[in-house]
Amino acid sequence: MHIDHYSFGRITVDGKTFTSDVIIYPDRVDATWWRKEGHYLQKADLADIVAAEPQLLIVGTGAHGVMTVPEGTLRLLEAKGIETRVLKTADAAELFNRQPADRRVIAALHLTC
Repeated sequence: MHIDHYSFGRITVDGKTFTSDVIIYPDRVDATWWRKEGHYLQKADLADIVAAEPQLLIVGTGAHGVMTVPEGTLRLLEAKGIETRVLKTADAAELFNRQPADRRVIAALHLTC
């Protein structure tokens, strides 16, 4: 998967444009992702991601970095052996695109704020 373009509220992945928050898995994009509390990433919001066992999770916190990732959520991911990088979404998209094809990477991206 490749992020072709990101701008506030829009992302294009492999030629398809989405206007809602997304989770990019190695083989698909989930455009139905919504968090229990919109700007607060909780453990429960990551159940499908944890089950997919990525080596790296890249979290995009929005154009301005409004979405927060609490320490408890980061500790859960660490305990599961998932390296996690938390960045503003534009930077997260760039990091995602730089990952080697043989690495299991998932990106959870907030597209606005």
